[in-house]
Amino acid sequence: MQNDMHKDHELIRKFQNGDSKSFDKLVRAYLPQMMGFFIKITNDRMLAEDLCQDVFLKLFKYLKKFRFESTFKTYLYRININTANTWITRNKWRNILGLDKVPEPTQLNQDIERDWKQIELKEAISRLPKKQRSVVLLRVNDEFSYSQISEITGMSEATAKVNFHHAKKKLVEIINEK
Repeated sequence: MQNDMHKDHELIRKFQNGDSKSFDKLVRAYLPQMMGFFIKITNDRMLAEDLCQDVFLKLFKYLKKFRFESTFKTYLYRININTANTWITRNKWRNILGLDKVPEPTQLNQDIERDWKQIELKEAISRLPKKQRSVVLLRVNDEFSYSQISEITGMSEATAKVNFHHAKKKLVEIINEK
Protein backbone atom coordinates (compact mmCIF):
# COMPACT_ATOMS: atom_id res chain seq x y z
CA MET A 1 0.00 0.00 0.00
CA GLN A 2 2.72 2.47 0.99
CA ASN A 3 4.73 1.57 -2.11
CA ASP A 4 1.66 2.03 -4.35
CA MET A 5 1.00 5.39 -2.72
CA HIS A 6 4.59 6.47 -3.34
CA LYS A 7 4.41 5.32 -6.96
CA ASP A 8 1.06 7.10 -7.47
CA HIS A 9 2.38 10.32 -5.95
CA GLU A 10 5.46 10.15 -8.15
CA LEU A 11 3.25 9.76 -11.25
CA ILE A 12 1.07 12.67 -10.14
CA ARG A 13 4.11 14.91 -9.63
CA LYS A 14 5.33 14.03 -13.13
CA PHE A 15 1.86 14.75 -14.54
CA GLN A 16 1.76 18.09 -12.71
CA ASN A 17 5.09 18.90 -14.37
CA GLY A 18 3.69 18.22 -17.85
CA ASP A 19 4.28 14.49 -18.40
CA SER A 20 0.95 13.26 -19.83
CA LYS A 21 2.21 9.67 -20.04
CA SER A 22 2.15 9.57 -16.23
CA PHE A 23 -1.57 10.23 -16.30
CA ASP A 24 -1.99 7.35 -18.79
CA LYS A 25 -0.18 5.06 -16.34
CA LEU A 26 -2.58 6.05 -13.55
CA VAL A 27 -5.54 5.36 -15.84
CA ARG A 28 -4.23 1.90 -16.75
CA ALA A 29 -3.54 1.09 -13.10
CA TYR A 30 -6.99 2.06 -11.79
CA LEU A 31 -9.34 1.47 -14.73
CA PRO A 32 -10.12 -2.19 -13.89
CA GLN A 33 -11.15 -1.31 -10.30
CA MET A 34 -13.24 1.62 -11.51
CA MET A 35 -14.95 -0.46 -14.19
CA GLY A 36 -15.84 -3.08 -11.59
CA PHE A 37 -17.21 -0.40 -9.28
CA PHE A 38 -19.44 1.16 -11.95
CA ILE A 39 -20.54 -2.15 -13.50
CA LYS A 40 -21.83 -3.24 -10.09
CA ILE A 41 -23.84 -0.03 -9.86
CA THR A 42 -25.19 0.13 -13.40
CA ASN A 43 -25.18 -3.49 -14.66
CA ASP A 44 -24.18 -1.99 -18.00
CA ARG A 45 -20.63 -2.17 -19.33
CA MET A 46 -21.05 0.71 -21.79
CA LEU A 47 -22.56 2.95 -19.14
CA ALA A 48 -19.77 1.98 -16.74
CA GLU A 49 -17.23 2.96 -19.40
CA ASP A 50 -18.97 6.33 -19.80
CA LEU A 51 -18.88 6.93 -16.04
CA CYS A 52 -15.19 5.95 -15.91
CA GLN A 53 -14.52 8.40 -18.71
CA ASP A 54 -16.35 11.12 -16.76
CA VAL A 55 -14.20 10.38 -13.71
CA PHE A 56 -10.96 10.49 -15.69
CA LEU A 57 -11.98 13.75 -17.36
CA LYS A 58 -12.59 15.28 -13.93
CA LEU A 59 -9.36 13.77 -12.70
CA PHE A 60 -7.39 15.17 -15.63
CA LYS A 61 -8.80 18.61 -14.89
CA TYR A 62 -8.26 18.59 -11.11
CA LEU A 63 -5.17 16.43 -10.63
CA LYS A 64 -2.93 19.43 -11.30
CA LYS A 65 -4.21 20.79 -7.96
CA PHE A 66 -3.70 17.51 -6.02
CA ARG A 67 -2.12 18.43 -2.66
CA PHE A 68 -0.83 14.99 -1.60
CA GLU A 69 -2.84 15.12 1.64
CA SER A 70 -4.37 11.70 0.97
CA THR A 71 -3.62 8.69 -1.14
CA PHE A 72 -4.49 8.89 -4.81
CA LYS A 73 -6.85 5.94 -4.36
CA THR A 74 -8.80 7.85 -1.71
CA TYR A 75 -8.97 10.91 -3.95
CA LEU A 76 -10.11 8.78 -6.89
CA TYR A 77 -12.81 6.99 -4.91
CA ARG A 78 -14.20 10.31 -3.70
CA ILE A 79 -14.66 11.25 -7.35
CA ASN A 80 -16.16 7.79 -8.07
CA ILE A 81 -18.68 8.12 -5.23
CA ASN A 82 -19.66 11.64 -6.28
CA THR A 83 -20.06 10.50 -9.89
CA ALA A 84 -22.10 7.46 -8.82
CA ASN A 85 -24.34 9.57 -6.57
CA THR A 86 -24.91 12.07 -9.37
CA TRP A 87 -25.74 9.28 -11.83
CA ILE A 88 -28.10 7.57 -9.35
CA THR A 89 -29.89 10.84 -8.60
CA ARG A 90 -30.13 11.83 -12.26
CA ASN A 91 -31.40 8.41 -13.32
CA LYS A 92 -33.61 7.62 -10.35
CA TRP A 93 -36.73 7.34 -12.50
CA ARG A 94 -35.07 4.69 -14.68
CA ASN A 95 -33.93 2.82 -11.57
CA ILE A 96 -37.41 2.99 -10.08
CA LEU A 97 -39.17 1.82 -13.23
CA GLY A 98 -36.44 -0.59 -14.28
CA LEU A 99 -37.26 0.19 -17.89
CA ASP A 100 -33.89 -0.82 -19.26
CA LYS A 101 -33.82 -4.05 -17.23
CA VAL A 102 -37.08 -5.67 -18.30
CA PRO A 103 -36.32 -9.39 -18.68
CA GLU A 104 -36.95 -11.28 -21.89
CA PRO A 105 -40.12 -13.41 -21.79
CA THR A 106 -38.11 -16.53 -22.68
CA GLN A 107 -36.11 -16.49 -19.44
CA LEU A 108 -36.88 -18.89 -16.64
CA ASN A 109 -39.04 -17.63 -13.79
CA GLN A 110 -36.08 -17.89 -11.39
CA ASP A 111 -34.01 -15.59 -13.59
CA ILE A 112 -36.87 -13.12 -13.84
CA GLU A 113 -37.36 -13.13 -10.08
CA ARG A 114 -33.60 -12.64 -9.44
CA ASP A 115 -33.42 -9.78 -11.96
CA TRP A 116 -36.41 -8.02 -10.43
CA LYS A 117 -34.97 -8.41 -6.92
CA GLN A 118 -31.76 -6.74 -8.13
CA ILE A 119 -33.79 -3.93 -9.69
CA GLU A 120 -35.77 -3.57 -6.47
CA LEU A 121 -32.58 -3.43 -4.39
CA LYS A 122 -30.97 -0.84 -6.68
CA GLU A 123 -34.13 1.26 -6.53
CA ALA A 124 -34.09 1.01 -2.74
CA ILE A 125 -30.40 2.01 -2.60
CA SER A 126 -31.15 5.02 -4.83
CA ARG A 127 -33.69 6.19 -2.24
CA LEU A 128 -31.18 6.21 0.63
CA PRO A 129 -29.79 9.51 1.89
CA LYS A 130 -26.52 10.39 0.12
CA LYS A 131 -24.17 9.51 3.02
CA GLN A 132 -25.84 6.15 3.62
CA ARG A 133 -25.87 5.39 -0.11
CA SER A 134 -22.15 6.21 -0.36
CA VAL A 135 -21.26 3.89 2.54
CA VAL A 136 -23.40 1.07 1.13
CA LEU A 137 -21.84 1.39 -2.34
CA LEU A 138 -18.30 1.32 -0.95
CA ARG A 139 -18.99 -1.43 1.60
CA VAL A 140 -21.01 -3.76 -0.64
CA ASN A 141 -19.66 -3.06 -4.14
CA ASP A 142 -15.98 -2.81 -3.31
CA GLU A 143 -15.96 -4.55 0.08
CA PHE A 144 -14.03 -1.67 1.64
CA SER A 145 -13.36 -1.69 5.36
CA TYR A 146 -14.85 1.03 7.53
CA SER A 147 -11.37 2.48 7.84
CA GLN A 148 -11.10 2.81 4.06
CA ILE A 149 -14.63 4.23 3.84
CA SER A 150 -13.69 6.75 6.51
CA GLU A 151 -10.66 7.84 4.52
CA ILE A 152 -12.61 8.13 1.25
CA THR A 153 -15.68 9.93 2.60
CA GLY A 154 -14.05 11.99 5.34
CA MET A 155 -16.45 10.65 7.98
CA SER A 156 -15.21 8.81 11.07
CA GLU A 157 -15.22 5.02 11.15
CA ALA A 158 -17.96 5.10 13.78
CA THR A 159 -20.08 7.38 11.58
CA ALA A 160 -19.52 5.07 8.60
CA LYS A 161 -20.67 2.08 10.71
CA VAL A 162 -23.73 3.97 11.94
CA ASN A 163 -24.60 5.06 8.39
CA PHE A 164 -24.27 1.47 7.16
CA HIS A 165 -26.44 0.18 10.02
CA HIS A 166 -29.14 2.80 9.34
CA ALA A 167 -28.91 2.11 5.60
CA LYS A 168 -29.54 -1.61 6.14
CA LYS A 169 -32.59 -0.86 8.31
CA LYS A 170 -33.87 1.69 5.77
CA LEU A 171 -33.38 -0.77 2.88
CA VAL A 172 -35.45 -3.39 4.71
CA GLU A 173 -38.18 -0.76 5.30
CA ILE A 174 -38.17 0.36 1.66
CA ILE A 175 -38.31 -3.18 0.31
CA ASN A 176 -41.01 -4.26 2.78
CA GLU A 177 -43.26 -1.31 1.95
CA LYS A 178 -43.92 -2.83 -1.47
